[in-house]
Amino acid sequence: MSEWNIRETMKQLMAASGISGHEDRIAALIQDALVPFTTDVTIDRVGNLIAKVEGHGPAPRPSVLLAAHMDEIGLMVTKIEAGGFMRMINVGGVDPRTQVAQEVTVHTRTGDLVGIIGSKPPHLTSAAERGKAFPLTDLFIDLGLPEAVVREQVQIGDPVTIRRQSFELAYDRISGKAMDNRASVAAVFECLAELKTLAAAVDVYAVFTIQEERNRVGAGPAGYNVNPDLAIAIDVTFAQMPGTEPDSTFPLGSGPAIFFGPNGHRTITAGLEETARQLDMPHTREIIIGDSGTDAWSLQIQRAGIPTGLISIPLRYMHTSVETVCYQDIVNSGRLLAHYIAGIDRAYVEGLSCYLKD
Repeated sequence: MSEWNIRETMKQLMAASGISGHEDRIAALIQDALVPFTTDVTIDRVGNLIAKVEGHGPAPRPSVLLAAHMDEIGLMVTKIEAGGFMRMINVGGVDPRTQVAQEVTVHTRTGDLVGIIGSKPPHLTSAAERGKAFPLTDLFIDLGLPEAVVREQVQIGDPVTIRRQSFELAYDRISGKAMDNRASVAAVFECLAELKTLAAAVDVYAVFTIQEERNRVGAGPAGYNVNPDLAIAIDVTFAQMPGTEPDSTFPLGSGPAIFFGPNGHRTITAGLEETARQLDMPHTREIIIGDSGTDAWSLQIQRAGIPTGLISIPLRYMHTSVETVCYQDIVNSGRLLAHYIAGIDRAYVEGLSCYLKD
């Protein structure tokens, strides 16, 4: 699969829906996109998609798990009111400030319905309300349908996703919804494509996890099931933009951010950074002392412990419908993973049980 095709596949995945707990559509699209790399694909009991790509050489080979979550944030119908207007609750970290006037899709048992998120016009707000963001409880979904039709077709608990096609900006930027974390899904594809050119003696388990946006439900069972020699989570991190602190954000185009902190194994972290240097690849360090907020947190503590690393792709406007990345950061993240994996052998894996010598 060429870089261009992976780029287009990512944009198709972004346009599709798959909020936490409803990842089946995304899983089907990812499985189709994996055909150039492997047909050894399974869905586990909770919905994680696990694709095995065998390495070169005799078995048993070392194993690496790559985890990129495939779910997105979204909404869920909680109430149908007079007139057919629907109330909603967030699924994951939805920012109510960004929901006003969005186009949405309500996914019902009989098909998808298009609607909008409405609010009172400014002319009708009270003095106390003016200048304040609407909480989610004050917003509603309008399908433009009579109340009787809404009640017939929509059920409490139906998932709701934002409707937006991705679009290209200047300087290799791409914007749209669900870039968190379809950007990392694309990075895994880039890794698998690069691995085709390398003689890696490692079995790679590309795992597309569920419900990361809802307390990282999927990564733990996936890590327990695969039981790899090591794991690397791929996610997004905060890109620099007005109003952000430069010490905790990363410029678009600065390459993968390599995680440093207790949630990452020091030998893996050092190996990723050394690989980036050897490739003369732009990269940065991301320092997080506690919970990384990613699948790495769940993977690290499975079974007797899985040595775990984390790389992240800089992303602007996180958890909005215009999340923005530089696609070259995705390409570089995939290349970094592939070349790091190609350098793994049995001796390296056995050395992970020891602390890195300073």
